[in-house]
Amino acid sequence: MKTYSLQLADNRLITYQDRKRHLWLFSMLYPLLALSGVGLYLLTGSEWTLIAPLVGIYGGASLFDALLGTDQSNPPEELVPQLEDDPYYRWLPILTVPLHLVVLVIIAGFTASHDLAWPSVLVLALTAGLYSGLGINTAHELGHKKTNLERWMARIVLAVPFYGHFCIEHNRGHHRHVATPEDPASSRMGENIYSFACREIPGAFRRGWNLEKERLQRLGKSQWSLENEALQSYILGAILQLSLVIAFGWIMLPFLAIHNFYAWWQLTSANYIEHYGLLRQRKANGSFEHCQPYHSWNADFIASNLLLYHLERHSDHHAHPTRRYQSLRSFADLPSMPTGYFGMFLIALVPPLWYWLMDRRLLALPHIAGDFDKINIAPGRRAALEARYSRALQTQQKTA
Repeated sequence: MKTYSLQLADNRLITYQDRKRHLWLFSMLYPLLALSGVGLYLLTGSEWTLIAPLVGIYGGASLFDALLGTDQSNPPEELVPQLEDDPYYRWLPILTVPLHLVVLVIIAGFTASHDLAWPSVLVLALTAGLYSGLGINTAHELGHKKTNLERWMARIVLAVPFYGHFCIEHNRGHHRHVATPEDPASSRMGENIYSFACREIPGAFRRGWNLEKERLQRLGKSQWSLENEALQSYILGAILQLSLVIAFGWIMLPFLAIHNFYAWWQLTSANYIEHYGLLRQRKANGSFEHCQPYHSWNADFIASNLLLYHLERHSDHHAHPTRRYQSLRSFADLPSMPTGYFGMFLIALVPPLWYWLMDRRLLALPHIAGDFDKINIAPGRRAALEARYSRALQTQQKTA
């Protein structure tokens, strides 16, 4: 295991070994899990086995989160520059990009070449979409970096789910407006995931396109210029998906429509749980306070973080967007979710269960302490929410 070390001015020697160094290979190889259903089908001939990748990730990752628990360890800050300069960590997300392409092509080809019942075609499209949605997470890691190679690889992988505006919208829009009512990618208390999706998906597209349009206008260029980074990814996506239709026939039309939507749904699900109800306060000049670590929900679960390039250490990511995944830190006393992302995705599908689990957790946060003025609330829902939780808040205040 590689050791990082630094001799300080007072002659103290600091050393660090990343115990998860080789485990980060799970993040790179994770897309290949999508092919497990195809493999099982070829072994058994049973179409029921095609659901294995969906069950495996939602159920398996949640189970391992429960079994392995959390990890709050952090690298010494003095050694972070060495950790971030290590090319091993940089190449893992880059090498993940072609795997997303391979997975989509293999599942698409398998779907077209086998006489499957429609439920099986649906399962395969959802499986491909789930793992292409993971590609947006790969792009999230790469798109925040400064090298041309990493940023281009982000645009390439975003072509797989046809979501080329993501890095623009996320970096220049979401990070600027996160945890405010102005952000379509920050969910509000009392807002279910379905109404959030209707606001977030078109809102993110408009903001991403407009931000890139404004950038090009400042350079004196058209929004339709090939220098439009969103358009570059869309062109690649169109070539890829049109090629699949030509190669595998008409069945690709419904397959890709389901695939694309479910890939987008993965991002929507992540956005929904990451900032639910959290609100940055306005300063006297009308601008919002700087984003703090407590403006994101964190999950330090070992298993799901090893599959998602530490995405669940979301607070440090928003504080330091260019910080690489291997050096993202855990902080004490932050808003924390009761399970990893995959478990929370399932809970969010049942709004009453989500509200029961998360609303009181939100109200009990130390920086909120039951104050609805410090919560990002869905329009028209404040009175009902105050009425619903007033008794619990009174009991909480008396206990305190």
